[in-house]
Amino acid sequence: MCIGAVGLLSVGLSAQGTDTQQPMQGDKKPMQGEMQHAKANMKAEQVIASWKPAPKMAAEAMIKKYGEPAEVTSMRIIWHNNGPWKYTEIMNQETEHNFPMPHKDAMHQAVNYKVDPSKADDILEYDGSIILNRTAGMIGAICDKEPANFLAVNLAHEVATGKKSVDEARKQYAMSIETMMKEKKMDKYTSGLIFEPPANAGFTDAPFGAMGTNGKK
Repeated sequence: MCIGAVGLLSVGLSAQGTDTQQPMQGDKKPMQGEMQHAKANMKAEQVIASWKPAPKMAAEAMIKKYGEPAEVTSMRIIWHNNGPWKYTEIMNQETEHNFPMPHKDAMHQAVNYKVDPSKADDILEYDGSIILNRTAGMIGAICDKEPANFLAVNLAHEVATGKKSVDEARKQYAMSIETMMKEKKMDKYTSGLIFEPPANAGFTDAPFGAMGTNGKK
């Protein structure tokens, strides 16, 4: 008992001695959480200043059009319900994509959409940068420009509804991009959505076997 008490007393005195060596309040270093909070309060323009070219250019265009994003971190910025989109997410990351010409994907934009599993293969064959989320009920595209994302999603819709084959969609995509890049003109596919996204398109699926009853018979 005495040994324990002496030990505790020694620890207490040691802690007090350590406290005397602590810096003054004004010299206190910020904790990790405080650093993250400060970073979250930074303006998007500050964050993207040192980003890679493709995401930086996409971010500058979206800030100009939609204003300050809802979420800002050192690696990504996000808008929610901006324009026709459910969300717009730009990451400081570049993914090589050579269709219909070499460029770098950087911006993910999505809308509500009921994804038909039987059409998923055709949609992804048409454009590998299409993102399908059947459970949440969303379809999105990742490119470097918003008009290209409109184009990708619109043509995915036409493939899904049988209005265009995979080859027809790819040909139209290339034509629309060429018109936009060379002639500086927008067509119906690059100007906005050609369909009305549903309010809710989620698919909750069904429980499987015994798991559906939490293991109870």
